[in-house]
Amino acid sequence: MRRRPAGFLTVLILLLTACGTQPAEPAPDDGAVRFASYDFQENQILVEVYAEAARRAGVPVSVQHGIGTREVVAPALQQGVVDVVVDYLGTALMFSRPSFPDLPETPEGMHAVLSRVLGGRGVLVLDAARAEDQNGFAVTTSFAAEYGVGRLSELAPFSPQLVFGGPPECPDRPLCLPGLETVYAIRFAEVISMPTRAATVEALLSGTIQVGLLETTDARLAVAPVMLLVDDLGLQPRENVVPMVRADVAGEHEGLTEAMDRTSALLTTGDLVQLNRAVELEGLTPRQAAAQWWALAE
Repeated sequence: MRRRPAGFLTVLILLLTACGTQPAEPAPDDGAVRFASYDFQENQILVEVYAEAARRAGVPVSVQHGIGTREVVAPALQQGVVDVVVDYLGTALMFSRPSFPDLPETPEGMHAVLSRVLGGRGVLVLDAARAEDQNGFAVTTSFAAEYGVGRLSELAPFSPQLVFGGPPECPDRPLCLPGLETVYAIRFAEVISMPTRAATVEALLSGTIQVGLLETTDARLAVAPVMLLVDDLGLQPRENVVPMVRADVAGEHEGLTEAMDRTSALLTTGDLVQLNRAVELEGLTPRQAAAQWWALAE
């Protein structure tokens, strides 16, 4: 088994600090395959699902949650600071190749391009799952009825009067505020940074904001009086869940890629909604939710 550079943890901390992110307690550098998640809950759940698959295949695993945004985690993967990341096809492709003129329309086409791009950076793009989660833009059902809106294009005339709430990186992400402006001519009166999706729903219900970012698999959509506006002009690309692993790590751990691909073959969008529900509404930890899913999947 390969030996990791002695400065691995220091490099990770420096990466996080440079991006303004406070790192969680670093996992021991014990030779285990290092799974890393982004700083939002669904991704932490997905990482636990795939990490459990690796454990079941006899692969030693460590999990580091909440490493940061894509600006932190993607370089960490490509530089060998972490070994496995679970991503979403369209966003991963746009981030890895921002100058790409037009994204392929199908998951297969996107996967092929992403594999070529990241393959040259020492990263294998494994099989994509059927499970998919896109950015969505939510309003309360009472707001939708009052303004007569159900599609994003219908929101544009009212947007200068509205307050938007979303994650801190939203103003800089092409699939968030810049995309809304470019594709829909939507410009809000004010933008408020939301620390969590739960806070976003609370702000919608209290009237602090009128529009908020919620992912399409958010479990709260089934229990709160909020709804997603239809992306009728196609801002969001396909966002199938896709694990990515360092090529050298995959070569050193027999059964790792097979376990990950098997997981992707099983995982559906409905599963992802239920996993989110187990954590967001039922109080399970991401690892407990993953274990529960595996118990039912097999």
